[in-house]
Amino acid sequence: MNTLLRRSAELDVVISRIQLLAPYQSNPRTMGAHTLCSVSYEHAESARLLISNGNFTSAVGLLRLQFEAAVRAIWLFYSASDTAVEKLTAVLTAETAKRGEKVPMLGEMLNKLDGKAPQEAVSMLLEFKEYSWKPLSSFVHGGIHAIHRHAAGYPEALLEQALRASNGLSIMVGMFLVILSGDPGQQGAITALQQEFADCLPPNRRDLTQD
Repeated sequence: MNTLLRRSAELDVVISRIQLLAPYQSNPRTMGAHTLCSVSYEHAESARLLISNGNFTSAVGLLRLQFEAAVRAIWLFYSASDTAVEKLTAVLTAETAKRGEKVPMLGEMLNKLDGKAPQEAVSMLLEFKEYSWKPLSSFVHGGIHAIHRHAAGYPEALLEQALRASNGLSIMVGMFLVILSGDPGQQGAITALQQEFADCLPPNRRDLTQD
């Protein structure tokens, strides 16, 4: 586990440089998507730090928030209506906060990405939701997974799986940031990262309900 945490931290350093890539457009849609990518990365970094400190329930719950931010980022850029973009990127007030709540649910966002966003990203997001959404929601809402794991303890394999899943999401968001940058010089950068850090990425899909 210590080796995985160290390699995950090294991956985080590299991906943080990708965050510095400026979007090729400065319109609300692109800038909003870029901001949500940063939010997703913040959740990933926080989850890793929480695992390091032994706060496992909070760490696993953050994985769902990381996933949601990634989905919203890609949806906002590729398929959100202009009205939805305006709702989410308006200056924050009591009135705009209420309007911002009226956007599609996550499942609908994923459905709207089909045929619009890169298929590799859509497939990964759909697979993540299929295998991990329900148990992660249980952690967030204090359900059976949170109660059982917090009381009985967390198998190391489960924590490693969660950390690898978080790293995988970060890599995918990195791909999206390269797209947002429009920088042809960055082509191939993410593939190189996947190869270099294969030891801390998900080897295959697995349900978080398993030990």
